Parts: sequence; C-alpha cells; structure tokens
Amino acid sequence: MTYTLPTPAKPLKIGTRGSPLALAQAHETRERLMAAHDLSSECFEVVTISTRGDRVQDRSLRDLGGKGLFSKEIEDRLMTGEVDIAVHSTKDMAVVQPEGLVLDTFLPRENPFDAFITLDGIALSDLPKGAVVGSSSLRRKAQLLNKRPDLVVVEFRGSVQTRLQKLRDGVANATFLAMAGLNRLGASEVPRAPVTADEMLPAIAQGAISVERRADDEMAEHLLAAIHHVPTAQIMACERAFLQKLDGSCQTPIAGLATIEGDQIRMRGEVLRTDGSESLMDEMVAPIADGAAMGVEMASKLLERAGQDFFDWR
Repeated sequence: MTYTLPTPAKPLKIGTRGSPLALAQAHETRERLMAAHDLSSECFEVVTISTRGDRVQDRSLRDLGGKGLFSKEIEDRLMTGEVDIAVHSTKDMAVVQPEGLVLDTFLPRENPFDAFITLDGIALSDLPKGAVVGSSSLRRKAQLLNKRPDLVVVEFRGSVQTRLQKLRDGVANATFLAMAGLNRLGASEVPRAPVTADEMLPAIAQGAISVERRADDEMAEHLLAAIHHVPTAQIMACERAFLQKLDGSCQTPIAGLATIEGDQIRMRGEVLRTDGSESLMDEMVAPIADGAAMGVEMASKLLERAGQDFFDWR
C-alpha cells in the first residue's frame, strides 16, 4: 500500500504534555521517525497539551484520581484529529485504551529503576532515622515505609528543579525520581544513588515510552511500525497484564519488573498495603510468548494471598 508521508506543508502532529521530560520524549519519537523515514524535522509538529495532572499541583495524585490524569486531554485531541499521534510515559497509561485508540508502539525502554535523590548523594540505606522523604507516589511511599518505617514521608510534586529547590529549602531530606527521566533530560548534575530491584521494584512500565494512534489511521500505523521495539513490547505485555489483573491505579501500591533472558521472560511483582505494613512478592519465568499469561497468573496468586482487605480501595 502506498502512503503519503508527512510534509512541511502537512506535518504529522505529535501530541504531548508540556513538561520538559514529556517534550524530550516527544522529540525522541520525532527523531526516530525522521531517521526511519528520511524526513526533516519540518515534517513534524509537536503540540503541547495541558492535562489535569499538570494543572493541579496542590493535591496528591491519589486525591485527583487514577490513571488518565496525564493522558485524557491528549487522547481527546487524538480522537478528534487535532493531533495524529500521542507520546506518553507508559506508566501513566491505563491498561485499556478508549474505543478507537490503540497503544501498540513502544520505544526501547530506558533504565526502569528509581533514583534516590539527596543534596549530598547518600544512599537510601544511609538515611538517618526520622529523616523526611518527599514523594507523591503511593507505591514509593509504601515500599519506603515497608523497608524503613522510621522515616517520614510527605507529599512532594514538581519538576526536577522544583524538587531540588524543595530539598534546599528543607521541605524534605530526600526524594525519588525515575532514572529514565534523569537520563532523558541529561540531568547528570543531579546527585543520585541508584535504587536496585532488591531494594525497591519500580513502577509497572517505568522507563518505557509508548505512542498512541487512532485505530483506523493506516498512515500513522505505517510510520510507527518502523520505530516499534519488539522486546520492550513483550516486556510491557507482561507487566501491563499483571497490572490489569490487579486493577491497578494511582491508588494502589503495585510494583513489578519484567526482563527478557534469552527466549524467556522473568517477572518480579509486588503488592503492598498502602501504609507499607505488609508486602507480598512473587517471581516467575515463562517463554516470551506466554509473558502476558504469566503476568495474569502472578497477579491472581498475589490477589489470593492478599485477601479482600489488603488494599485500601477507594
């Protein structure tokens, strides 16, 4: 089939949030499309879209609601044709897309782990008793209190520079950021200590960029197929199936990490009580083709172990 590629007169419109990290992700997508199809930057237009999660900074993500805080307005523009594709942090995305939209393109996953941020770069294990840690992530809060119940966790949102300034102002002694975000922003000056999987499993899909399109847009499908990274998609199928079975949202402390090892996929998953008082973990290995089924199986086992009163459902 012959497709009319984007031109400077009729550029492909890329929808994204307006944060520095979101723009870096949109620009990475554009550059990959340019290279794959031998197109100039003028053939693409990056369209910034304000989302509720960006606009409301004085409330926790949990109070604002579940998945969709950073995607709904962008998806609305995609469905009406105001943008042609939408670039997302996959960890912010619901596991089921609105009717008429598909999320079937993934870029190579960056470092999936968290970074522990302090002004002096000390490790989490070296943080003194009673120290204050800032985080808006219910998952990070629960994991942290599970490991270090002596610490105090306060609400903490904002850009990298905003969070660093809060540390300088004494609002908290430490915070967390995603290693992927720091790497994509080139923020090598930010003092950090990498958090290992043994210390804290990351959020589901952390570090993975996904691109959403209209299901009936064959030109977008053709363009995106050239930049799709199959191993990341296989990992995402496993992790997101695990999340979907757990009915995961921003109100549920869930963590997990899938990795490909030869012709198999290994999954480590965790669910926690919201106060961090209890953690349930599991680990499984399966052929890559069975990754999604394994994610569902692991989630089912953890739900059975957890019982009805484990999660603080709202």
